[in-house]
Amino acid sequence: SSPSSYPSSRLNNRATDDRIASVFDVVNDRKLPPEIRGQRNNVRSETDIVNVVERRVYRAMEEGQFENLAGKGKPLDLTSNPHADPAEDTLYRILNKNGCAPRCVELNKEIRNGISQWRQSLRKAFLHKHGGHDRSKWLNSSEKLQHQLRDLNRKILDYNLIVPFGRQMCGLKWEKEVNLVSEE
Repeated sequence: SSPSSYPSSRLNNRATDDRIASVFDVVNDRKLPPEIRGQRNNVRSETDIVNVVERRVYRAMEEGQFENLAGKGKPLDLTSNPHADPAEDTLYRILNKNGCAPRCVELNKEIRNGISQWRQSLRKAFLHKHGGHDRSKWLNSSEKLQHQLRDLNRKILDYNLIVPFGRQMCGLKWEKEVNLVSEE
């Protein structure tokens, strides 16, 4: 392309980007409650949307729309997960009745217990370092602890690969953990 065609291609790209952005705005606007549609610039946060929903619920309560609901006064059935696939829900129920948990739950417990024990070991080793004891003992302990930390971080990575986004854990860093112990 010649240098003179660059400005016009930028204008075309900008126009296309503006059209795409306006489509996204329209789509996102349709997700808003009708009371605040068309006011995207006035919606400051999710709280504004929550307030609209709460007003609707209170209005419905005042009008008595919740008085004749099926199952009123009866306990909720919390044995099944309405958001889970029925086959998975059945599987989890069978596992639960037999004292088993999904792999991610067991791995979570294992990681949390491992982290707790590892931190206790780090504190003990750190006391040896600063308690006037043999410095070689700290070096041996720190080497073992770093190896254990790598194993814990590997388990955390495995856990993060099987759990839904948002339930993932952060790995541990040696320097940060040692600094936390030294501040205690």
